[in-house]
Amino acid sequence: MKKLTCHCGGVEAEVKVPEEGFEKVLRCNCSICKRKGYIIGVVGPDDFKLVKGEKFLKLYQFYTKTAQHYFCSNCGIHTHNRPRSNPKIYGINIACVEGIKPFEIKNVPVSDGENHALDQKK
Repeated sequence: MKKLTCHCGGVEAEVKVPEEGFEKVLRCNCSICKRKGYIIGVVGPDDFKLVKGEKFLKLYQFYTKTAQHYFCSNCGIHTHNRPRSNPKIYGINIACVEGIKPFEIKNVPVSDGENHALDQKK
């Protein structure tokens, strides 16, 4: 298990990361993720455990209100989300995980959240 923290340390979680790193990393070009600009590490429903700071976590939802985006109300750092494509899993802000160097990760694929399959197209 690796420790995930926001900037101020108010929010802390344990994240199960395989020794060789996250199985899946990506960026998303949806309207919120492209503004955050973070790299998402995808983990399963049993691979994330909040251990501290639930009182600081704030939930942000928009549009279909399916995806859940969490951030620290004290420092503003986005720590994780539950994506609408599969609300059972977690999208982790890998820059918040100890020992991860996000600027060393090359060729991060982009998920097309801008044209999400659950969106109604006119």
